Amino acid sequence: KIFMNTLKYLQSNGFLLDVDLWRLFANLEQLNKISLSFLKTFFETVKEHVSKSESHTDFSSILRKFFQGDLCQTHQIYCLNYTSAVFYLENLRQREDFGIYLKQWCEQNEQCKRLHLPELLVAPLHRLTRYPLLLSNIWKRSTDETEKDFIWSLKEKVEKSIRDLEGKVKWLDNFQKFRQLQEVIIWPQVWDRDKRFFVPECLKQSLRENSSENILSSANRLLLHEGRLTIAESTRLLDVYLFLFDDFLLITKTKRNKKKYRGSDTGLIPVCPSLTPELQSFIREGGFCTVLDQPIPLDRLILKNVDPVHGTVFSLRNAFLIQHENRYRQCIAVFLLQAQTETAKKTWMSQIETAISNYTTQHETKKSTAFCFPAESSEI
Repeated sequence: KIFMNTLKYLQSNGFLLDVDLWRLFANLEQLNKISLSFLKTFFETVKEHVSKSESHTDFSSILRKFFQGDLCQTHQIYCLNYTSAVFYLENLRQREDFGIYLKQWCEQNEQCKRLHLPELLVAPLHRLTRYPLLLSNIWKRSTDETEKDFIWSLKEKVEKSIRDLEGKVKWLDNFQKFRQLQEVIIWPQVWDRDKRFFVPECLKQSLRENSSENILSSANRLLLHEGRLTIAESTRLLDVYLFLFDDFLLITKTKRNKKKYRGSDTGLIPVCPSLTPELQSFIREGGFCTVLDQPIPLDRLILKNVDPVHGTVFSLRNAFLIQHENRYRQCIAVFLLQAQTETAKKTWMSQIETAISNYTTQHETKKSTAFCFPAESSEI
C-alpha cells in the first residue's frame, strides 16, 4: 500500500506519469479492503465469542459472505495479473527515476520492514493458499454437523478455485515466456542458412510467407530445459544455446548486439522473469539467438554419450553426440556438443532422455486410442 500510495502522490505532482498503476498493482486496493474487512469481521466474532463465553459461534454467515462473495474473485483477478506485473516491474527498475521512487521514497519507510516491492507483490498469492488451512482449522473446532458440512464443502470449493487459478497462471506465464522467445530467436531463411540452396529473388517473397517463427506461437508447448553449450566443428568451437521443448530440440548460435534492440537502449529491454537468470542476463546485454539448423523432433533424435577416453584423444571434455534422423532413419545431421562440467553434461543427457521417453509414451497412447475402433459385426 505504501508503494501504491506513494506512486499516486508522485503522479499527482507530475512525476512518473507514464507508469501504469493497474499494470503494476492491478486491483490490489480493492483486495486490501475486502481482506481487511474479512479479518476485522472474523476477529470481532471471535472476540465476542470469548467475552460472552458462548459454547457455539456461528461462523457460517461470515464465511458465506466473504468466500462466496468477492474474496476469492478479487484474489483471482490479482493473481492472473501477477506475472505481467513482475514483468513490467523488471522493465521499470532499469529506469533511474523509478529506482529513486523505490529506494528513497518507499523502501526506506519503516512500515516496509526492509521488504522490497517484488516480495510484497507476491504476498496476496501466499495469502490465498492459506485460506483452505484456515477453513480446515475452523472445521476441526466446529461442533455443529450442519456447519461442519458447509465449511468442508466451502474448503473444497476454495481448493478447486486455487487449482483452476494455478492452471491459468501457468498458461499465462508460459505464454509470456514464449512471446519473449519469439523476439529473441531469429530464424534465418534456408538460403541464408545453407549456401547449397539457390532461390531467385522473385521467389523468395513467397517462401518468406511461410515463416518458421510461428513454431513458437503455440501456448501449449513447454520449454523443459535450456542453456549454453559448445559445439565442435571441423575447424573451431562454436558457442551455442540449446532450447529443449517437449516435442523438439532447437540449437542456436548466440550473438550480441549492444548498440540497438529494436531501436531502444538495451538497458531498458523487458525480460520475462520466468526465464533462467542466464538467459535474462543475455537478453539484457542485447543478445539474440540465430537458429543453427532445423528443429530436431524428439522422435527423430538419437542421443549418444562420448566416452571420456575418446574425448581426451580429440581434446573434448564432457562431450555427447546428438544425431538427427529423417523419417527413413537416415542420418541428416550430427552435432558434437560439450558442456562446461560433467554435471551439466549429465543433466542435459538426462533431460533429453526423459523428454524423448515422455514424448514417445504420449504419442503411443494417442495412436492406440486412434486405432481402437469398435469390433466389426460378423454379419458384414
